[in-house]
Amino acid sequence: MSTEVKVPTLGESVTEATIGEWLKQPGEAVALDEPIASLETDKVAVEVPSPVAGVMGQQVVAVGDTVNVGAVIATIEAGDGKAAAPAPAPAAKAEAAAPAPAATGGEDAVVTLSPAVRRLVLEHGLDPSKIKGTGKDGRLTKEDVLAAAEAAPDAAPAPAAAPAPAAAPAATGAPGRQEERVKMTRLRQTIARRLKSAQDTAAMLTTFNDVDMTAVIEARGRYKDLFEKKHGVRLGFMGFFTKAACLALKDIPAVNGRIDGDEIVYNNYMDISVAVSGPSGLVVPVIRNAESLSFAGIEKTIGDFGKRAKEGTLTMDDMSGGTFTISNGGVFGSLMSTPIINPPQSAVLGLHRIEDRPVAINGQVVIRPMMYLALSYDHRLVDGREAVTFLKTIKEAIEDPTRLLIDL
Repeated sequence: MSTEVKVPTLGESVTEATIGEWLKQPGEAVALDEPIASLETDKVAVEVPSPVAGVMGQQVVAVGDTVNVGAVIATIEAGDGKAAAPAPAPAAKAEAAAPAPAATGGEDAVVTLSPAVRRLVLEHGLDPSKIKGTGKDGRLTKEDVLAAAEAAPDAAPAPAAAPAPAAAPAATGAPGRQEERVKMTRLRQTIARRLKSAQDTAAMLTTFNDVDMTAVIEARGRYKDLFEKKHGVRLGFMGFFTKAACLALKDIPAVNGRIDGDEIVYNNYMDISVAVSGPSGLVVPVIRNAESLSFAGIEKTIGDFGKRAKEGTLTMDDMSGGTFTISNGGVFGSLMSTPIINPPQSAVLGLHRIEDRPVAINGQVVIRPMMYLALSYDHRLVDGREAVTFLKTIKEAIEDPTRLLIDL
């Protein structure tokens, strides 16, 4: 007896997805609700659970195929997984041949890297041949790669913008002059389309300022141990900047608004989108009602987002909405940038790396830890005076964190 596995509902207005990875192969035992496949939508990766316990049957579609909500992608057969594996469908054969092989268990042990595992390997800059696989026949799993990444924190990550290939790329040209052609993931295509749309639609302008991080660094150094002991999470810089952004958004509501047709929508809540790097590119989960959260609440939420972004478990709801975005390019070493607005929002705050620079204070040149701030905004809605005032408010709050406590 066979049970069909169908594409589940993916979220509001999302009608199709791409097969990103098969997590179960024909003949393998499957438990009830165990994920058997990963789907890539415009925003997130979604795992498809098995509706029954049994044995993985036929894979009706291949990795890279586009499927609609409700479409049948596989079957689950009755049994315990000990029977001989059924012959895979042609689509599944194509999927099995796609990933490039990588040695993981010795010179003669060769297994394939699934697309999701390959993305994680590239994300963390790891050598797959040095990771012990715990999957079937020594195959690497997501958990194997994540464990290796945690054990080797100094591994150099690959650039966040470089999507991992879903199939073995074709190399052309003479030795030393090869090129690779890799199909863009659905998420990368959506990112490209939305960012280009923002440039074409918004009257985008960027204003800059710099901020002395001395006070925040001293406060963090003084209280980080007590903070972590009490709240179970580290006190980072993002908590300060999120609270400062909420303070500035309250004073300059246009920055927290959006244009809808011929109307301006002003939001009386502050849902802060935080750009984080995931295996397939940049994603922007949302801190809901950030204005009412404590420092601990903000840091816990951001930490959870970062963890789930790497695991590929963020949901559509996590990234829907958002009234303002904070993007921290400083974690990658960026000195200055002009961030692009995340539509339909009207502004985005860009943070950058902290570096010691000489500055003049009270007529004396001193060395201070400085950071450049950038605010890109839609000039159709936000005036230059408002943008400059907004950024100045952030600067003042960071240089004197007491302002965050007394709402000044």
